[in-house]
Amino acid sequence: MGAKEKELSHFNQEGRARMVDVGEKGDTRRVAIAQGEVVMQAETLRLIREGKVAKGDVLAVAQVAGIMAAKQTGQLIPMCHNLMLTSVDLHFEVEEEPPKIVIRSEVKTTGKTGVEMEALTAVAVAGLTIYDMCKAVDRGITINNICLLEKAGGKSGHYQRLV
Repeated sequence: MGAKEKELSHFNQEGRARMVDVGEKGDTRRVAIAQGEVVMQAETLRLIREGKVAKGDVLAVAQVAGIMAAKQTGQLIPMCHNLMLTSVDLHFEVEEEPPKIVIRSEVKTTGKTGVEMEALTAVAVAGLTIYDMCKAVDRGITINNICLLEKAGGKSGHYQRLV
């Protein structure tokens, strides 16, 4: 079934928003991996690498912010369920050309619904945190290409983004 043929599940019979009932679904192991990038000036990247940003250790703070964000996704995105996450991890890869930090999150749970939104939220908030901590020296920072790379578990099975 193509994307246009699938029904959107977050609408009731009257066309109003609803939270999907997952009560009858079985618990399965769920994993999602998301990625995004924060592009900046070379000097900004140098300051981050050398630990010279006035607000502190940028990647350490972004790590904690991303984890906290994943745990709060159900409070931020209206139709998301509150989930008991079993693992949240973020990794940062510094690239020189163009100067950027690639953020990758991996979120896991065992439950009735997936953790794609939690993984995406972790990346987005980690990126926003990098921006916040560095905006005094580089207001031109951009947060780009946030996407789901992979998900596993549940009825829809395995998905892997084609690069």
